[in-house]
Amino acid sequence: MFSWVKQEQGGRNKEGEMYQTVTEGLQSLYSKKLLPLEETYLFHDFHSPALEPADFQSKPMVLLVGQYSTGKTTFIRYLLEQDFPGMRIGPEPTTDGFIAVMYGDNEGIVPGNALVVDPKKPFRKLNAFGNSFLNRFICSQMPNQVLQSISIIDTPGILSGEKQRISRGYDFAEVLRWFGERVDRIILLFDAHKLDISDEFSEAIRALKGQDDKIRVVLNKADQVDTQQLMRIYGALMWSLGKVINTPEVVRVYLGSFWAKPLQNTENRRLFEAESQDLFRDIQSLPKNAALRKLNDLIKRARLAKVHAYIISYLKKEMPSLFGREKKKEELIARLPEIYAILQREHHISPGDFPNVNKMQDMLQHYDFSKFPSLKMKLIESVDKMLASKIAGLMTMIREEETKVPPAMVSGGAFEGSQDGPFGRGYGEGIGAGADGAEDWIVSRDKHRYDEIFYTLMPVNGKISGVNAKKEMMNSRLPNTVLGKIWKLADCDQDGSLDDEEFALAQHLIKVKLEGYELPAELPPHLVPPAHRKHAEAEYDPGED
Repeated sequence: MFSWVKQEQGGRNKEGEMYQTVTEGLQSLYSKKLLPLEETYLFHDFHSPALEPADFQSKPMVLLVGQYSTGKTTFIRYLLEQDFPGMRIGPEPTTDGFIAVMYGDNEGIVPGNALVVDPKKPFRKLNAFGNSFLNRFICSQMPNQVLQSISIIDTPGILSGEKQRISRGYDFAEVLRWFGERVDRIILLFDAHKLDISDEFSEAIRALKGQDDKIRVVLNKADQVDTQQLMRIYGALMWSLGKVINTPEVVRVYLGSFWAKPLQNTENRRLFEAESQDLFRDIQSLPKNAALRKLNDLIKRARLAKVHAYIISYLKKEMPSLFGREKKKEELIARLPEIYAILQREHHISPGDFPNVNKMQDMLQHYDFSKFPSLKMKLIESVDKMLASKIAGLMTMIREEETKVPPAMVSGGAFEGSQDGPFGRGYGEGIGAGADGAEDWIVSRDKHRYDEIFYTLMPVNGKISGVNAKKEMMNSRLPNTVLGKIWKLADCDQDGSLDDEEFALAQHLIKVKLEGYELPAELPPHLVPPAHRKHAEAEYDPGED
């Protein structure tokens, strides 16, 4: 049994708390320490609904966001390798609602109104967005191995223009903000032919502010352009994103064609394969990092709840007891940026912890400040204690859980066997070339060229010295650290000099490195020169085993 605090008699800590899992610990900390502060200062009305047990217990979720026809639904189909209920694919805006693709023993669709009353699903608080949204929200359930580890949220394609925004009938950006706070990964999809970011898409991306660590960008359909066009498109995309995502860090962009059809342009095939594998690894790691993500989100929520409490209590303190309340309220709302600065200095709060001032000013218009609660330091101190000590204990517990019961990686669908067999990344390339035994020694293909160079270096007794070998190897312009590693790999008998086969091997390893492949820590058997292979076999005595 895991315990994240020092245990007293009877296996319990001073507060009588003991948790068997990190999820249970997070849930208990929230309900006992943070929830009272949120409820007292109306946090749920201003920022985010209260968290429920399903929010802590749910599988990692991936949110797909993008303009119409960028391939969001096709991307899900590509990952699952099968159709899912409610799926519609086409060049026109086909997905007109939110679809939560989740695991279920039986294939079927659960409508939104039924979904938000299911306590086992993390969607109950979505009922606040009303029937207009719930009529466009479904859960698509199916038995699929990928969905045993993660759930995927498909979103409506975003169009440009005011008409799309009005016809939705619900606040699209607010729904995205709700999902953004709860998902583990947000994937923004772009089409290589549609790089413009519409007004509503900009608003949607801004709604995800504060979740920058979860965002990944996919430039889809990249096989439909050549290399020169792809470079220009990539630069244009980064420029467009820079205007919307206001962070100094460059967002990670994955290039590729995420559907199971032949590539239209194969000159960047290796790049697309490497990018898709990087994206797959990122998604596969979500179950492992799920507990850490929930812990991180709880910390962010606690910091915001504290700041909100300071703001509400300050407004209460400034209100007159009898006359002039309405005028004072207008004055305080107008002075909110100044109040932020006062609270920042008084309580040593980072500017980044404060909520958006314009949104806060709009919401405060609807409240009577005189009914706000005063500052209750016990609630603040309880949250401070949680952040200072209890969270650190949960961090330790996460590591213990990972050691004893490692979380399963996402498997099945497009993730299955992508690293195995002849179609795995790097198979038969670089260091792996010749490993299949099709030819005795892959280096022999170019050995005649390497021999010409070898005999110009004045070998003595069939070997060249390290000094002469160094002069030739330096022509590659590789760093000394890399050349030193190549020398160690090529000098099979470790005599400080190279024979013709060892020199040819060194040249082959230089070629491999110059082509962009990594060098191995040890020389693989298929690259050992034939003469040295025989020497190694002679030294090996099976009878010793």
